[in-house]
Amino acid sequence: MPGLYLDANATEPLRPEARAAVLAALDLVGNPSSVHADGRAARRLLEFSRAQIATAFSARAQDVVLMGGGTEANAAAVHALGRGRAVLAGATEHPAILAAAPGATSIPVLADGQLDLAALDQLLAAAGPALVCVMAANNETGVLHPLAEVLALCRRHGALLHVDAVQAAGRVALDFTGLGAETMALSGHKLGGPKGAGALLLRPGLDLAPLLTGGGQERGRRGGTEALPAIAGMGAAAAAARPEAATRLAALRDAIEAGSGLAVAGQGAPRLPNTTSLIFPGLPAETLVIALDLEGMRVSAGSACSSGKVARSHVLAAMGLGEAAGHAIRVSLPWDAPADAPARFLAALARIGARQDRAGGASTPRVAAPH
Repeated sequence: MPGLYLDANATEPLRPEARAAVLAALDLVGNPSSVHADGRAARRLLEFSRAQIATAFSARAQDVVLMGGGTEANAAAVHALGRGRAVLAGATEHPAILAAAPGATSIPVLADGQLDLAALDQLLAAAGPALVCVMAANNETGVLHPLAEVLALCRRHGALLHVDAVQAAGRVALDFTGLGAETMALSGHKLGGPKGAGALLLRPGLDLAPLLTGGGQERGRRGGTEALPAIAGMGAAAAAARPEAATRLAALRDAIEAGSGLAVAGQGAPRLPNTTSLIFPGLPAETLVIALDLEGMRVSAGSACSSGKVARSHVLAAMGLGEAAGHAIRVSLPWDAPADAPARFLAALARIGARQDRAGGASTPRVAAPH
């Protein structure tokens, strides 16, 4: 059988609407900043795509700053909002945030992976002017953080809030205006668009000091010619993504979890419908990722933003899972996951377990037989 792609949190398969938008944009020769007819045609598509992104996340089009990806959007937010403020970041944040704020104070998480609100309250009380960085959904476990409660604490202490919504976008409903955060980061390829486009949503009236200066593009908030084909694909993907499709993906995820019989990191918390982190006691994550790849199952051991390295998960370590932090794989179902995905994945696990049994050796870690 053909391979089964189960690594959507690294990148979603390209949606057909996004593909069509990219191809149409490639036929436009003009620079969106040029004033002649070809430039104006490119500008119209750019602004149409910006409006698609704004509509999908309940923002104003003029508050959408187009960027090169989620990493840039996160870095731009920290750069602009963190000046003169203490930066507090969740212990399970993505490396894009942790690298942008290397001296940030870590906000602990509970055993289920959700942010520890009591600890955040205490940290804010002691921090003075602060910027809080919290992801809407964790990229490894899918755990959703209580953003409304986080914002309430920020407002109580006069702190600013940046939300990394890269993994949540398109998978759960996100109302940026209703949330009330200062900024929110998005990535095109996590929505089913092409790689190379992202956006930072700004609270109305917020002035953003640019991370990248240049020719004054994006109203002076991000220099550099916009990557029109990638942005057009991102806009089309944002318009096509349907969070209401979550029920179908959640059923597939639940079938994988139930059939595997394994412990699941963050299982007691609200989670993304497409994501599960399965813990295989005693079996290194790298070994299992390779074994599953040989079976045609494309999974990962955590963030894909580590230059291809498989390392002990800082996310699971922050959740207090100890040695298990090096023994978990992430299965993340794409928007077009087939109905037989659970059966095919569980069958692959069974074949790996059978090979181990034939190899023998009582001391060799085992893949448990799926239920």
